[in-house]
Amino acid sequence: MFKSNYNWLPDFVYGSIDGIITTFAVVSAVEGGSLPVIIILIMGFANLFADGFSMAASKFLSDKAEIDQDPKLSKHVNPVLGAWSTFVAFIILGSVPLSAYVIQPWLGLTSDFTFKLACVLTLLALFFVGFWKGYFVNKNKFYEGFETMLVGAIAACISYGIGFYIESLLS
Repeated sequence: MFKSNYNWLPDFVYGSIDGIITTFAVVSAVEGGSLPVIIILIMGFANLFADGFSMAASKFLSDKAEIDQDPKLSKHVNPVLGAWSTFVAFIILGSVPLSAYVIQPWLGLTSDFTFKLACVLTLLALFFVGFWKGYFVNKNKFYEGFETMLVGAIAACISYGIGFYIESLLS
């Protein structure tokens, strides 16, 4: 299906899972802190693009360091493609947690419903990434999907709890 010397799967999985989780962590922290939706959108999109760029730049520099250490790897490691795969996956799948908040004004959704929708969409996106990872590495697709969902749910709970705790301290 995808024939090339470049193995894009680890970069896609890494970028997409980190994009989904870190963006949803921002959403969860803001919700936990009972802050306005505008904060979710500002912080969420700022995180999405700044962290996506940071991850891509880190991937690029990491791959270059790996090639510098062992020049034979240049046949199998492409820093530009690695960075690009990481960035694209991060942005596309990392935007899923924000999508509910983007459509909220047009659909007239309540804040509670919007957060629940964001949770469902985020869990589905995490499951999707894990499922396809399982498909490509010939592992149990459902196990991989649920494992990825669990990791994301734990991160969201941590973030929500911190937002809630800090808000309760300051109120």
